[in-house]
Amino acid sequence: MFKTLTSRERVIRTLNRLPVDRYPIDLGSHMSTGISAFAYWNLLEKMGLPTGHVWVPDTVQMLAMVDEPVRRRFHIDCILLEPPWAETQRWNPWGQYHFHIPTTMQPKRNQDGEWQVWQGEESMRMPAGGYFFDGDWLSDWSDEDEDAAITGYAQEAKRIYEETDYATNFVGYSRGEGFGVFFGDFERQVLMLQDPQQVMDENQLQLKQHLRRAGKIIDKMGSYIQLLTISGDMGTQNGPMCRPALIEKCTAPYIKQFCDFIHRNSDIKVFLHCCGSIKALIPMLIDSGVDVLNPVQISAKNMDPVELKREFGEKIIFWGGGADTQHVLGQATPAEVAEHVRSLVRVFKPGGGFVFNQVHNILGNVPPENVMAMLDTAYEESFYEDDPGA
Repeated sequence: MFKTLTSRERVIRTLNRLPVDRYPIDLGSHMSTGISAFAYWNLLEKMGLPTGHVWVPDTVQMLAMVDEPVRRRFHIDCILLEPPWAETQRWNPWGQYHFHIPTTMQPKRNQDGEWQVWQGEESMRMPAGGYFFDGDWLSDWSDEDEDAAITGYAQEAKRIYEETDYATNFVGYSRGEGFGVFFGDFERQVLMLQDPQQVMDENQLQLKQHLRRAGKIIDKMGSYIQLLTISGDMGTQNGPMCRPALIEKCTAPYIKQFCDFIHRNSDIKVFLHCCGSIKALIPMLIDSGVDVLNPVQISAKNMDPVELKREFGEKIIFWGGGADTQHVLGQATPAEVAEHVRSLVRVFKPGGGFVFNQVHNILGNVPPENVMAMLDTAYEESFYEDDPGA
């Protein structure tokens, strides 16, 4: 048996394809690997843990900060890098649920019984009995400028590094300091066809901003973090959102320049969050220098786990793919969830290069018994008898 590692050692060795005692497990180190505050409240209650201190770092998807007792109980190896809100209020959206949200958010009921919040003219709504907000994406409730926000993240990264043994990932989501992936929305995809040069010119400007910000992050916290996220959904349920050749021309060169900068100036790995059916894009993402792919949406077309592992398992780290949240996790029995997880990790585990996580976030109505079955099975199956390449 390989020696027991700390969580951070386990993640770093996995990212560098070195032998590990077991594959790492993640819950909530990213705004797409987490758990709804509603499902988390139910999980705490099921575990007999206090429910009075659930705080929400993601106020759109309404995700919970995973607490230390839960991380220890389920052998979680990663932690969310997100400074607490400066001031919070306790909010009861409905039922028994009470969460801590920033005081600057101020949800109010509208005439239709929805919760609504505003930032200037922009707003988002949660329907009565809903689990998340929709509308404008309002996640930044601080008044910090870029330097102040990065300093806050750096202080929290240093604290995590010195006081815990967890791995961390700079996402920069709630304070608006994250990194896009030079892709964009539907209108931008149309522009790729109509005027690809304009898209590339805009991406060059965005790259300049990204590199400037990334330089600050490396300077202030590069020795404390293990990953840095770039985000952009380039897939639908059935395939890439536009022709791969357009992405290769208009997007991939800028991803490569960004990844090259990170790798040249730090030991940080680049974590790409990209949903959907993207198998056709994975070779160019690998060539662009992406180290980690998340969420590995196995429920999408042409995302068969066996094929993904066979074709790309030695070239990119799969961070996800451990449970289908679209069709299984919220609908099956705990026993069925356990068997589902077991079958998937036995595909992704051999040879290493795998971090367990469900496909995207655990939704608000997922039973706690299913969450426990998923995480317990993931841990039971995680150990390598010897070298993970064996």
